Amino acid sequence: MIHSMASAFTHQLTSVALLLLLLYFPPISESNNLFCDAGSEYGGPQCGIQSSSSSSSSKILIKGGTVVNAHHQQIADVYVEDGIVVAVQPNINVGDDVKVLDATGKFVMPGGIDPHTHLAMEFMGSETIDNFFSGQAAALAGGTTMHIDFVIPINGSLTAGFEAYEKKAKTSCMDYGFHMAITKWDEVVSDEMEVMVKEKGINSFKFFMAYKGSFMINDELLIEGFKRCKSLGALAMVHAENGDAVFEGQKRMIELGITGPEGHALSRPPLLEGEATTRAIRLAEFVNTPLYVVHVMSMDAMEEIAKARKAGQRVIGEPVVSGLVLDDSWLWHSDFVTAAKYVMSPPIRASGHNKALQAALATGILQLVGTDHCAFNSTQKAFGINDFRKIPNGVNGIEERMHLVWDTMVESGQISVTDYVRVTSTECARIFNVYPRKGAILVGSDADIIILNPNSSFEITARSHHSRLDTNVYEGRRVKGKVEVTITGGRVVWENDELKVIPGSGKYIEMRPFNYLFHGLDKADAKYLSSLQAPVKRLKSST
Repeated sequence: MIHSMASAFTHQLTSVALLLLLLYFPPISESNNLFCDAGSEYGGPQCGIQSSSSSSSSKILIKGGTVVNAHHQQIADVYVEDGIVVAVQPNINVGDDVKVLDATGKFVMPGGIDPHTHLAMEFMGSETIDNFFSGQAAALAGGTTMHIDFVIPINGSLTAGFEAYEKKAKTSCMDYGFHMAITKWDEVVSDEMEVMVKEKGINSFKFFMAYKGSFMINDELLIEGFKRCKSLGALAMVHAENGDAVFEGQKRMIELGITGPEGHALSRPPLLEGEATTRAIRLAEFVNTPLYVVHVMSMDAMEEIAKARKAGQRVIGEPVVSGLVLDDSWLWHSDFVTAAKYVMSPPIRASGHNKALQAALATGILQLVGTDHCAFNSTQKAFGINDFRKIPNGVNGIEERMHLVWDTMVESGQISVTDYVRVTSTECARIFNVYPRKGAILVGSDADIIILNPNSSFEITARSHHSRLDTNVYEGRRVKGKVEVTITGGRVVWENDELKVIPGSGKYIEMRPFNYLFHGLDKADAKYLSSLQAPVKRLKSST
């Protein structure tokens, strides 16, 4: 009796505490940063929104900057007309009807392409705070001019999921593409995959080896999915964590009374990411299809990718900016709100993993940098105040990525300026088959361009960022190197710290199958078949 009364009293206290916490934080619609809350109306003056009739000049000359592509850099002018790069050469002369941007002493580079985002995503009983307009507006302020988001099927239906995301993306203000998640397997899904590739412009499919009971699929279905991807020329992607072991780890933490955000990291250690990465790589090798490992967060996973690539296997490793620059110490912070904002999966790892990932990026073991931008505000994160399993997983990064990679990798001397362009833009364009339309400043390329001042510095804060999020996992970090101008589709949308974006101006970019990773696979298959020395022809028994 006493025990039940105490339990009831504890439950009441917990409920009151949670209620007070939820009341303390503003509701989602009253986020501290109201910028670009454009789901229902576009007209607020604080949003920096301009009408299509007031769009900037269709003719732009970027003068005197160092033009950087992944393969080459030169001092040259860049002339843009009607959204396309028309000329890249020194000393271009133009008329008075052309907007001239002086880039002397600065770098002129392709706009960033973020390969991994989740805008307006329904997950863990909530929806990410950034929609396609606010998330893309934030991206543009940070120098990213295209992203690839993940379509989540509806009840397993790829078609229903695609149609839902088409509607979500109607307010887009920059170009975007789609990956497609696979959350179940049957003949209908297999047929829908073909439709997505041949009719909808999707050339990549993501398989979750984690999130048991929701997105996770088993090895049998993973093999079937890999086979289908190979036949369609689509890139297989994996979230690599052992979902069964994570589930066990979560139970273990709860039994130990560890319910706070630190339990999230402790329940899914690096070895579980390494195990799943190994398994995915081996199964992809068995099928002989290229593999893309998303959000590589640990040395364990990175080392498996390194071994596979050294052996000649076609494996792409994608670190995300949070894994490159942060460590997990924040998850042990005494303030729940502070700790919870760092919860993502796979978790941000202990100090040392980040440096190893930086080195792997610098040496080509890892190929490109994403963000896994999946933003939940403090009110949403508070759903898990008594149980880390209920904290919505995700951190910000879509606005900060370009600056943090520059500051962490270029300023430190770990990579060159051309390598910077490769890991933030060009390699993504190549992998997803939109190069050189995207990821380059070449004649005929889309005019998605940034001007970066390497001598300018600024501080990252939630107060000044353009996401609707009320927190920022990079809060207070001072970075050197600043994107001063962003041009998307031939329009200047970020200049003098002012953002001028047009809802609905972004285009859906269809991505063709059979990227460069598929070249020569048929020869490898033929070599495999010829090596079997089977079937053996045996004499029939005379008896």
